[in-house]
Amino acid sequence: MGMNLQSLVLGIVFLAAVLGFEAIFIYLRDVRGPQARVSKRMQLLAAGATNAEIMASLRRAQSNVRADFLPAIVGYLEGKMTQAGMRMSANRMLVIMIVTTIGIGVVFPIIGGITGSIHSAAGFIMIVIFAGALGILVPLMVINRQADKRIKKFEEQFPVALDILVRGLRAGYPVSSALELLVTEVPDPISSEFGLVVAEMNYGYNLRDAMSNLAGRIGTQDIQMFVVSIAIQAETGGSLADILDGLSRVIRDRHSMVLKVRALASEGKMTGMLLSALPVLTFVAMFAFEPHFYLDVSDDPLFLPAYLGVGVLYTTGVMIMRKLIAIKV
Repeated sequence: MGMNLQSLVLGIVFLAAVLGFEAIFIYLRDVRGPQARVSKRMQLLAAGATNAEIMASLRRAQSNVRADFLPAIVGYLEGKMTQAGMRMSANRMLVIMIVTTIGIGVVFPIIGGITGSIHSAAGFIMIVIFAGALGILVPLMVINRQADKRIKKFEEQFPVALDILVRGLRAGYPVSSALELLVTEVPDPISSEFGLVVAEMNYGYNLRDAMSNLAGRIGTQDIQMFVVSIAIQAETGGSLADILDGLSRVIRDRHSMVLKVRALASEGKMTGMLLSALPVLTFVAMFAFEPHFYLDVSDDPLFLPAYLGVGVLYTTGVMIMRKLIAIKV
């Protein structure tokens, strides 16, 4: 009876966590998504905000990577969260993830009634890995997914944005006014990103610096070519409209090839994603519902070396699969 009650409690906790993540995902997709498609900058302008207020609102909180205790991790989070359009700073996200991991590592053994079963280094490591999987790996997967989705949408919108920019320049608009057309005519993420470019230019940045900041935030090859084209035109002169018109055709042809490559490699990528995610999800589910499945054999001398060996093999396999399916065009 006690074992059934313990399994029931663990099952309720696990289902509550899954439903919580699902509720957050549905909220971000169905509520925040449509709201984000309305230009943030246009909303601020309608409210009478100044250029400084617009920049402060559009630009996410930045972390001082050099001064951080874990600069590599914070730098990675900084880039991914910027691509995902998240305003929270990387330092704050890292603190939340660490606190969540510690909270799960402390609360779960108490709720699950397995504190008496953790009497070896292997059992303690199992708890740490389980807490890290829920508190760190799951948020990282969500952030990576959101960043990839937003960048793909940016790449899809970018050729259309270039066409609008070319038409504006040929109609006689200056560059700043042509960029304003993108803010008003194209939905997010193009609208917010170029809105920040316009806000930076109004605040005193020159065009090259504002575009370089844009390239640093997005980090795609298309935007890099766009920034280089603008920099070359500023140095050598010529018709910016003609240069961007040619760039638009190149990007469209390249995007068509990328879609073909993605279609051909989609099976391999899906297989790689499943093989990477299933071991982690299986371990989390098994440890959440039946922690004694692992803890009862954690005292065996071969358990810890075998478990660490599986972890090394899993990491190596994931790295190899990522190399195999990462086809660059």
